[in-house]
Amino acid sequence: MRRLPVTDPGTPDSRSATRYLFWLVRRSWLTVAAAALLAIAWMGCQALVPAMVGRAVDAVVARDAAALVAWALLLLGAGVVQALTGISRHRFAVTNWLGAAFRTVQVVVRQANRLGSTLPRRLDAGEVVAIGTSDITHIGGAVDITSRGIGSLLAVATITVVLLRTSVPLGLIVLVGVPLLMLVVGVLIRPLHERQRAYRESQGRLTGRAADLVGGLRVLRGVGGEPALAARYRAESQALRAAGVRTARVESLLEAAQVLLPGAFLVLVTWLGARFAADGRLTVGQLVSFYAYAAFLVAPLRQLTEAIDKMTRGHVSSRRVVAMLRVSGHLPDPPDPVPLPVGELADPESGVRVPPGLLTAIVAATPADAARIADRLGRYEEGATAGGVPLSAAALSEVRDRILVVDNDARLFSGRLGSDLDPGGRGDVPGALAAAAATDIVDGLPDGTDTVVADRGRTFSGGQQQRLRLARALLADPEVLILVEPTNAVDAHTEARIAERLRIARGGRTTVVCTSSPLMLSRADHVCYVEDGRVVAAGRHPDLLRGEPGYARMVLREEKQ
Repeated sequence: MRRLPVTDPGTPDSRSATRYLFWLVRRSWLTVAAAALLAIAWMGCQALVPAMVGRAVDAVVARDAAALVAWALLLLGAGVVQALTGISRHRFAVTNWLGAAFRTVQVVVRQANRLGSTLPRRLDAGEVVAIGTSDITHIGGAVDITSRGIGSLLAVATITVVLLRTSVPLGLIVLVGVPLLMLVVGVLIRPLHERQRAYRESQGRLTGRAADLVGGLRVLRGVGGEPALAARYRAESQALRAAGVRTARVESLLEAAQVLLPGAFLVLVTWLGARFAADGRLTVGQLVSFYAYAAFLVAPLRQLTEAIDKMTRGHVSSRRVVAMLRVSGHLPDPPDPVPLPVGELADPESGVRVPPGLLTAIVAATPADAARIADRLGRYEEGATAGGVPLSAAALSEVRDRILVVDNDARLFSGRLGSDLDPGGRGDVPGALAAAAATDIVDGLPDGTDTVVADRGRTFSGGQQQRLRLARALLADPEVLILVEPTNAVDAHTEARIAERLRIARGGRTTVVCTSSPLMLSRADHVCYVEDGRVVAAGRHPDLLRGEPGYARMVLREEKQ
């Protein structure tokens, strides 16, 4: 069995929901094919068992001991094969389910990372959450049912051939009755999935509303808007409940049809078989076989109706995944991306130039100017270059791999602190914590880096969050690290330690710090002073203090504060 999730999920086919499902099947074609072959063998053995039982009964009636032993041994062999193939089929089916679900999560998360700040403007938070919770279940189920559906279809075909060879009327009943059963189920599935689609959309909107309510609860209470929003949420929740009840009504009809119709089919075939046996047109063994076939047909027919249901559900969910994958950000990839060269990072609009391998500081008379420059250098806005090549000419994924921008809007995620700081588990966590002066934070936790962090790290103070974010950035170890005000929430003593250790930790790699802190500026190799969005002076910190009055006033004011 392969390890899941895979390292690279691949590039999904987002042209349509059907193509996306086929893409998932193609990416796991070996295990899907293995599950299908095992399902065929599993269902095939079950389909042949009634014929063997019938032959054994006829051998008993004819008092043929040798034939009875032979058919008994064949039954034993079929049972053993059925058990082994059933266990193996289930294992492959679970692998296919998990593979499709994990792969969908990976491509959705990758798309969310690619969209960045564009995501909340294009999609509701509830829509994204619903994709990662309910939709992946339906998509995994659609891929999983493929193998069982194929096995069930071939089992029905096998039984039809056997029945036609023994009794044409009974074989024709199966041949005509199975498509009619599928037709009835199909008639019920269409309105079911229309209601499921409406329910799913309402669920996504309500989830987004809940996230907004929780996130802005303090503000709502402050302005007195909590009762109004709570009343709106209550009304939408009741509407969602009513939609769920309407969906459940159709689901109950479908479940009843899946039991009733195959059961009625079983009664019909059994009754006709008994009539034929009474007329002498069937032997006792053949009658037993026909009854067993009729009883066995319930399982593959149920699985075929389940396949139709799950494939339709998976198609509906895939449409939502495809809709997200087709959302384009405001920073699209170029048609023909070029490799990003290693060289000087520059922002022509402001005149900032970042020499490679050095610690560069950007001081702006208006802090917002420094943040905009950081956005351009990290290609969250267009305009910057690397080695003379515009960042917009390279693939956005390559830019993100090589340039990391860390500002104070970044959040700590809930879960184990160690997994948050170093998701890959390959970095020097103690070293990064020491460089960020955050060792004391972890030492004070009950379980160290195994401590579970609350949502958005709200149990930590602002300064503690800032230091932990810095440690996480150092563990990422990007080629270019851009830090926006990384120490404005810590005390001067801690800031001095961070300034000294950051220079050592990032030695030989390009680092940009947007700050006006004298402690950070004194450790910088190169400082750019920006006024009105343009560089007016550049050099080392002591030289700028002596030669640039505006820079000196700003930095010394910061020092007095």
